[in-house]
Amino acid sequence: MRLNPLTLRKLRRFREIKRGYYSFLILTVLTLLSLFAELLINDKPLVIRYEGQLTFPTYGSVMLGRDFGVKGELANVPVDYRELERRFRAEGNGNFIIMPPVPYNPYENTEVEGIFRAAAPDLDNKHYLGTDTTGRDILARLFYGFRTAILFAMAFTVLTYVIGIALGCLMGYFGGLFDLLFQRIIEIWSNIPFLYMVIIVFSVIPATFSIPARITILLVIMVLFSWTFMTYYMRTETYREKARDYALAARVLGASTPRIIFRHILPNTISTIVTFIPFTVVAAITAITALDFLGWGLPPPTPSIGELLKQGTANLTTAPWIVTSAFIALVVILTLVTFIGEAIREAFDPKKFTIYR
Repeated sequence: MRLNPLTLRKLRRFREIKRGYYSFLILTVLTLLSLFAELLINDKPLVIRYEGQLTFPTYGSVMLGRDFGVKGELANVPVDYRELERRFRAEGNGNFIIMPPVPYNPYENTEVEGIFRAAAPDLDNKHYLGTDTTGRDILARLFYGFRTAILFAMAFTVLTYVIGIALGCLMGYFGGLFDLLFQRIIEIWSNIPFLYMVIIVFSVIPATFSIPARITILLVIMVLFSWTFMTYYMRTETYREKARDYALAARVLGASTPRIIFRHILPNTISTIVTFIPFTVVAAITAITALDFLGWGLPPPTPSIGELLKQGTANLTTAPWIVTSAFIALVVILTLVTFIGEAIREAFDPKKFTIYR
C-alpha cells in the first residue's frame, strides 16, 4: 500500500521528534519481547540435551521426571528443571539444560527458609527484583503483567474506537432527529457509574468462570462505558467535513453514503483519531491498574502491576522492593506512551493537515 505524500510528511515529522520516536521504538521492542516472554522468563528450559537427544519444552507439554531418568516418587510428577540442571551439572556426562535468563514463571512460589514470604533481590538465585509476599518472582510478574496490560489496552482502544467512530460519523453525517436521539442516549449512558457496574458484575460472576472469560468480561464492561468520548469528536469533525466542497461534490456525483463517509470524510478526520490513540492507551493502563489495586480488576492469580502495588503498599516497611519495582515499572510505561502521544499530536496536528478529494 502506497502512502500519500501528506501522510509521509507526518511520519517524517514524527521521526524528527526524537523523544517520542525513541519512546515508540522502546515500547515496540518491549511489547515484542513480552509476546515471547516464555523464552525469557519461565521455569521451563529453552533446550534440554539428554542422552544425545535435544528437547525444546518451552511451548511443549508437561514432562515427567521419568523422562529424564528420575527414580522413586518424583518419577511420575512434573520435573523440576532447576533441580535437573544441577543434577546434570554434577554428573558431567554431556547432558545439559539451558534455562531462560529468569528461570521462574509468574505463578511459581519460591520458599525462603522453608516458608513462602517476600525476599529481597537475590542475584545468586536470579530473583533480580526479589519476590512478593507469597514467594513469586517480581520481575516475572511485572513482565507478564506488562504484556497483559498492553494487550488489554490495545484491545480496549480498538473496540472503543470502532464503536465511537462509527456512531460519531453517523450522528454528524445524518444529523437531525438521529443525532438528537443518540445525544440524549449518550448523555444518559455516560451518567451510569462505571466502578459500581464493575463491582456489581464481578460480584455475581461465578468463580467457575475461567480467567480468560473474566478478563474478556472486564474488557467488555470497560469498552461499554468508555466509547462515548470519541463520538463527540467524530460527530463534530463529520459535521464540519460534510459541509466542505469535496463532500458536496461527491454527493452530486452520486457517491453512496458509505463511500462519502469512509472514502472522503473519514480520511480527513484521521489526524484527530490518531492523536488520541496513545492517551486512550494510557487511560486503559491506568484504569486496569487502579481496578487491580482496588481488587476489582484482573482475576487472581493473573500477573498485574496493580496487584503488586497493592501488595507493596501493604508491606511498605517490610518489603519496600515490591512497591518500588511496581511503581517504577508503571511510571516508565506511562511515560513512554505519553511521550509517544505528545509526538503524534504534534506531527499529526489536525490544524496543519487535511486531505481534500
